[in-house]
Amino acid sequence: MAQRTRPAGRTVLVLLFDDVQSLDVTGPVEVFAGAEKHTPGTYRIRTATLDGAPVRTSSGLTVVPDHALADAPEPDTLVVPGGQGTRDPDPRLTDWLRGHGPRARRLVSVCTGAILLARAGLLDGHRVTTHWAYSGRLARDHPAVDVDPDPIYIRDGNVATSAGVTSGIDLALALVEEDLGRDVALTVARHLVVFLRRPGNQAQFSAQLAAQSAHREPLREIQQWITEHPGADLGVESLAARASLSPRHFARAFRAETGTTPGRYVDRVRLEHARRLLEDTGDGVEEVSRASGYGTTEAMRRAFVKALGTSPAEYRRRFRPAPAH
Repeated sequence: MAQRTRPAGRTVLVLLFDDVQSLDVTGPVEVFAGAEKHTPGTYRIRTATLDGAPVRTSSGLTVVPDHALADAPEPDTLVVPGGQGTRDPDPRLTDWLRGHGPRARRLVSVCTGAILLARAGLLDGHRVTTHWAYSGRLARDHPAVDVDPDPIYIRDGNVATSAGVTSGIDLALALVEEDLGRDVALTVARHLVVFLRRPGNQAQFSAQLAAQSAHREPLREIQQWITEHPGADLGVESLAARASLSPRHFARAFRAETGTTPGRYVDRVRLEHARRLLEDTGDGVEEVSRASGYGTTEAMRRAFVKALGTSPAEYRRRFRPAPAH
């Protein structure tokens, strides 16, 4: 195996502005700082504002930057966080990004930071993501950008975009793993008490969050029962009988109240259940497939490839934490 080349003191520059989302800043910064502590001399983390003045985050915290943008070091990795301040940004911020962004080896956005990169023309032709609530706006305002609202983060060439808040931590961990290897990223993740598990193409929502909670109690109980019994018979006829409704009435009511069909909801629940078993247990793939309601390993493999772009065995290899020594 080729020896991984460690980055030598690469500058991670985090852009700050008024009404920035504080977690979009501190999440990635803590990840890179943790990697620097583990492997000294790896990263130089710097923050900068337009004029070098402190900024107030959307939650009311005051953050003092290291530099004014005019004096900031050229970044290896440029991190653009999101927040309310992206709605009507200072034009000088966009101008700076347009001029300096292309010089960075990696362009990274968290949440609506993608809007700032798009305004600067840096996302044209790239597949990107952002917070689900703003993906429609990003796609509408920037038709040259390929917006995918589902994944928690996307890597496309030198551009890396994430959905928001905690997904910025997931993306930063992926970048550290790229730079320094899985062991360092795992160490940082454990220190932060987060999991180095979530693949970028994991959906922004769990099945339970992606679907609305049904208004009627019988349908809410069905949703909960599906979650607790993924290996059961979850066909429409069986679920309808449990809800004391006809299959047609049940399917129509379920979709009207949850925003998705019973079949799609079941598919999501089973995929999540299988993922958790692969991550958290040593159960074999065949056992996991049965417990998750797939019946056969081939059916589960097809579901994983379609939803996550990887096989169950590869998913386990990549995302199950290594045993602690």
